[in-house]
Amino acid sequence: MSSLLHVDGLSVSYGKAAALANVSLRIEAGDIVAVLGPNGAGKTTLLKALSRALPSQGTIELRGESLQSLPAHEVVGRGICHCPEGRRLFSELTVHKNLMLGAYLRKNAAEVRDDLEFVYHLFPVLREREKQIVSTLSGGQQQMVAIGRALMGHPALLLLDEPSVGIAHRLKAEIFDAIRLIRDKGTAVLMAEQDARSALRIANRVYVLERGKVGREGDAAELSKDDYIRKVYLGVE
Repeated sequence: MSSLLHVDGLSVSYGKAAALANVSLRIEAGDIVAVLGPNGAGKTTLLKALSRALPSQGTIELRGESLQSLPAHEVVGRGICHCPEGRRLFSELTVHKNLMLGAYLRKNAAEVRDDLEFVYHLFPVLREREKQIVSTLSGGQQQMVAIGRALMGHPALLLLDEPSVGIAHRLKAEIFDAIRLIRDKGTAVLMAEQDARSALRIANRVYVLERGKVGREGDAAELSKDDYIRKVYLGVE
């Protein structure tokens, strides 16, 4: 049985500069996979390549079917939705309209309503503020809208780029709890994250990117005991 996502020999260059070099990874249904690494390691580039927002070389297969020749909107239709770094919300639209834009390609109104209800279950504050203009929300609430919009595409695989960056600790904990619930409902998650401690707490598998290459990979519980990971990413001597 093939993996949900199979990536082999993925490479991306910006001009002559290599951002990713021969990256391989796999994601199974039911996974939360964390990608750790310093700034400039290639985490954002990886997620953009997987969602086809960036051209790349190598193999990207979802459920055994190649995505390499597809444009980004067709990748969404196949089951990969990307919540990008910086959120990229429509700042002058309401919470509800931003969420519904995530379901733009979908035809089944009843299923869309069910997914909207799930987003409001994950983030009750969004139901309370569904008619509020997004630019007036806090950073943490805007991140909830961004995650919710991606979920409205009903993905098999959700790509999250730095979901906890720049938000208050209380809301950060709420977002990581929501990621667990998203996985429990049947959506696999690939998460690029700088908060290694929180990521290791909820992930079952981890890839460490350094200078565009996979330096370490494995079970999250095991890697959290690795001396290098503890020193460099967890601040534990």
